[in-house]
Amino acid sequence: MIVGVVFALFASLAYGVSSVLQAYGARRSHAAAAARGDVRLETRTGAPTLRATLLAMLTVYFIVGTVLDVVGFAGSAVSARLAPLFLSQTIVSANLIVTALLGTVVLGIRLHPRDWLAIGVVIAALCALGFSAEENPRESEGGAFHWALLVITAVVLVVSVILVRYLGSRAAIAAGLSAGALFGAVAISVRVLDGVSPFDLVVLLSDPAAYALALAGAGGFYLHTVALQLGSVNGATAALVVGETVVPGVIGVLMLGDRTLPGLGWLAVLGFVAAVIGAVAVAWSGAVEAASQSETGVQLGATLS
Repeated sequence: MIVGVVFALFASLAYGVSSVLQAYGARRSHAAAAARGDVRLETRTGAPTLRATLLAMLTVYFIVGTVLDVVGFAGSAVSARLAPLFLSQTIVSANLIVTALLGTVVLGIRLHPRDWLAIGVVIAALCALGFSAEENPRESEGGAFHWALLVITAVVLVVSVILVRYLGSRAAIAAGLSAGALFGAVAISVRVLDGVSPFDLVVLLSDPAAYALALAGAGGFYLHTVALQLGSVNGATAALVVGETVVPGVIGVLMLGDRTLPGLGWLAVLGFVAAVIGAVAVAWSGAVEAASQSETGVQLGATLS
């Protein structure tokens, strides 16, 4: 389990640094283009043009941030295999702390006392979770679970898209929560995926969990982008945190054999709840908002163009 925790911390750090670097790259690119007198940066609706998007994506900072996103996903995948999901996913969601702290230096954002309090709560809660979690061998969940995971993931994605279209501009929180649930499904899929160790490509490609992983990843990315475009960046990010921690955490305990040390179940529950609440509070910091807005602006420009 220790190795899983280390990889989760590594993923959290990579994701957090990535957000700030991409935001910084997008800002510098826009400022440099504006200084040159380039007026082809926004569409009539105020969205970034394809030119603005490409300029941002070609900066060294944005490229390094994208590489760190890939590295972060790899770290979170390893962690999901080796540590209880209620622990690994909560640690990964703490990347918002890295974004907030680094954002104060790179993006010039000032954190308020409530932000520092939330950061302290998350760190203390993660320590409680780490202390109470028990290292468990992976339990056999059976083929039916893999098929159910694929079907439920598809249903969640379809229902979420329909709900977002129905709610329109009011769908930011719903889209963020749905994206979080799908990212949670990614973690669950990675946890149960067959053909990984030992590696067997035939077994891997015949596992429904592999397709649940692909579907949840693509759907989560789409809905996360939509959520950030529709409304409050902070609210959408907070909803995302809830979905990507609570869903896999509960499934891990109920169906995948994740356990706590005898007599410390109360500490795990307290730590988990505190960590989620703290991460939601951190999501409302100015640094997280600035980073998310810059990243989403680039994604929107690529989509519209």
